[in-house]
Amino acid sequence: MGRTSRILVTLAAGLLVVGLSGCKGSDKPSSDASPTDRLTAAKKSFDEAEYIGFTLSTESLPDDLDGLLSATGTGTHAPAFTGEVKVQTAIDITAPVIAVDGKVYAKLPFSPYAELDPGQYGAPDPADLMDTEGGISSLLPETQDAAEGDSKRDGETVLTEITGTLPAEAVQSVFPSAGSADFDVTYTLTDDDVLDSATITGPFYDGYDDVTYTLDLDLDADPVEIKAP
Repeated sequence: MGRTSRILVTLAAGLLVVGLSGCKGSDKPSSDASPTDRLTAAKKSFDEAEYIGFTLSTESLPDDLDGLLSATGTGTHAPAFTGEVKVQTAIDITAPVIAVDGKVYAKLPFSPYAELDPGQYGAPDPADLMDTEGGISSLLPETQDAAEGDSKRDGETVLTEITGTLPAEAVQSVFPSAGSADFDVTYTLTDDDVLDSATITGPFYDGYDDVTYTLDLDLDADPVEIKAP
């Protein structure tokens, strides 16, 4: 092998080692920020999003409880929401819902849209979930004992878990029906500190067993027009 060939082989081997090293560490975010700092950054990205697609749901509620089973749709920081809500009552109800200007409208079967009080069903105003001061994003910086967990790939996206505890007062600002005990929370953040999902467990309904809600988010949802019916 000539000198030129040896040089090319050496260079190729070096590039291979560098490439493999880069791949090995790619499943962990490169940021040195603390978990609390990352949650603060995640609040900022949430609050800057124009249209937020989200699904808030639980697999089950206590049998004798009137409460929220799921809310799926698009929200803005107006705050406003349009989508579909399912609540558990004596007869489960699924209905299109529009929430805007502090009012909530639902279209029940065989009826036009009519204003209702979601508190009757143990549910929050879905638009309030988008409020930058008392909504979902307000929970992020309130998280105590935040700790970074495992990372995993979802396609090209690296997601990292951050676990912690939410004080009851913080959750009550979002879910007024919540009890006085603390909540367990697990967030998943992208390596750009964008909130992808959250799972929260605790006394969402005071006097009942703990409930687990899962929140899935899309901070780059398609624009929608939200106005009162």
